[in-house]
Amino acid sequence: MNGDKDVIVRLVDVEKEFDGVKVVKKLNLEVRRGEFLTLLGPSGCGKTTTLRMIAGFSDATTGAIELEGKDVANLKPNERDVNTVFQNYALFPHMNVEDNIAFGLVEKKVPKKEIKERVSEMIKLVQLEGLEKRKPAQMSGGQKQRVAIARALINRPKVLLLDEPLGALDLKLRKQMQLELKHLQQKLGITFIYVTHDQEEALTMSDRIAVMNDGVMEQIGTPDEVYNHPRTKFVASFVGESNILESYVEEVRGDLLRISLESGKAVLHAPGFKKEEMIYICVRPENLQLAQAPIEHFSIRGRVIEHIFAGSVIKTVVELVNGQRLRVARHPGEEDLEVGTYVYVFWNPKKAIIVHTVEEQIYNVIEGNLNRMYEEFAEKYSVADKEA
Repeated sequence: MNGDKDVIVRLVDVEKEFDGVKVVKKLNLEVRRGEFLTLLGPSGCGKTTTLRMIAGFSDATTGAIELEGKDVANLKPNERDVNTVFQNYALFPHMNVEDNIAFGLVEKKVPKKEIKERVSEMIKLVQLEGLEKRKPAQMSGGQKQRVAIARALINRPKVLLLDEPLGALDLKLRKQMQLELKHLQQKLGITFIYVTHDQEEALTMSDRIAVMNDGVMEQIGTPDEVYNHPRTKFVASFVGESNILESYVEEVRGDLLRISLESGKAVLHAPGFKKEEMIYICVRPENLQLAQAPIEHFSIRGRVIEHIFAGSVIKTVVELVNGQRLRVARHPGEEDLEVGTYVYVFWNPKKAIIVHTVEEQIYNVIEGNLNRMYEEFAEKYSVADKEA
């Protein structure tokens, strides 16, 4: 087993099948000690299944799961140094706050004096003083969530697993609890592995985000990396809002690309791309701009079809000549464009995110594998030649 002290949880080639269908595919993941890592993705992408395999509630079909360098495949959930907080909290309705929090210690037959001290410590930590004798039915959603977290933390786990624990809360309380959870994690220094389908939640709370889609981890990185430098079309479209345009590279001049779209032409700033390559251009609504006259290097034309009021911004929907619709974030007070007005769409060339198409990604992988095979062959041939 790998003895890297900075890695507390490691998944190696983990797969999970249900009735012959792979819901998690060749997943490799390293979770660092003390970090807040979020598994982010749509429903059915495999993120909760991954969490359940780490917890021991579900067995991996193939692959290895390690905790602090030790394979835990044969350990039961209560034998692993992890605890789980579920979306429904799973509190005992007939027990009050103190008894719910103390349950794990009672089961372990910890001395009563120590139980009392540790329960008191947890109640202060999650700010539930004065509610010790209340039962779940007498508490709000946020209070129940705190009880569930305290009950998990009182066992002093190495890793806390959280499966959409804020999903049942209203929007205002959800945002408040996001910050409270993050501050709690930072204070305790415990590793949190958090599951959510909410992109804003993941960006707000995480040290790193692992974006999953159809059982595959598409990208892992900091919130800034995942939002501003997505590696795939899926990540660009799922994390935040993006306008995605399929285009063709007509010309490459250093780091500048002249590209052709169905609806016009544009210039981009992007090193590492080739002439005649098909690419996806991803531009966030806040980085798109509109003009009523042609803009140098841009000839993408469309028609304003709708304005959507979204509080601090107005999202103007522009339909291009090929029927594709783009959303442009504009601030109240900017020049009003009547529905039906023809406009030109443009952006700062450095503000666009460029992603290879799937075909190009596959080609690059094959090309890289062939290059490595050739290098290994050349190295062996050279050694054999010297020995001869």
